Amino acid sequence: MAESSPTPPLASSRQLLVVTASDWASTTATLQRYARDEPNAVWHAYGSPIKVSLGRAGLAWGSGLHPATGRGQPAKREGDGRAPAGIFAISALFGEANAGSPFAQSARLPYLCATGDLKCVDDPASRHYNRVVDQRTVDTVDWNSHEEMRRTDERYAIGAVIAHNSECRPAAGSCIFLHVWQAEGVPTAGCTAAALAELSEICLWLDAAACPLLVQLPAAEYRRYQVAWGLP
Repeated sequence: MAESSPTPPLASSRQLLVVTASDWASTTATLQRYARDEPNAVWHAYGSPIKVSLGRAGLAWGSGLHPATGRGQPAKREGDGRAPAGIFAISALFGEANAGSPFAQSARLPYLCATGDLKCVDDPASRHYNRVVDQRTVDTVDWNSHEEMRRTDERYAIGAVIAHNSECRPAAGSCIFLHVWQAEGVPTAGCTAAALAELSEICLWLDAAACPLLVQLPAAEYRRYQVAWGLP
């Protein structure tokens, strides 16, 4: 059963990225920004909706800030090709721009410069599982697989870290980002992706002081929990 009042993280947030898909199997969706002047005030749409790509296998319930739903849809697992559904904090930005760049200096979330040493560990057996780490600071590399945060394409030219599975439960899913898509309509391995120009605008809009959140759901689930979770 969903709670009868908004979760505390949603109640305190003043920025939302709301991604709604047609159903659990959808590989595309729409993202709309929302903002409000103070916690618990009315949400207002900010900017125009944009198209985004989801995981190649659609969506599955993730591990985030939302209450347990008790429903029978799939749960996010490592390597399942599904983007996580639920409510998640947006904890940091990353990108190819250096720390002294205008973008990095304008960012209002912590910024990670994507050097060749920056990795996101997706090996469930590693003590660094689901962490973005600079391998130069690690005593022992104990993982057999990872995401390169400095890529030869532009997928990670800019992006945001989604705080999915923050408890780092093994095999519950790792390295979830909002990043640049390959092309419109092309699905991801489990992240949410958008066009570079639109994503850049969103990343610079996000503000740690506003406790930004990602809400990502199939349309039917959004309607089901809209009142209980205090969604726009």
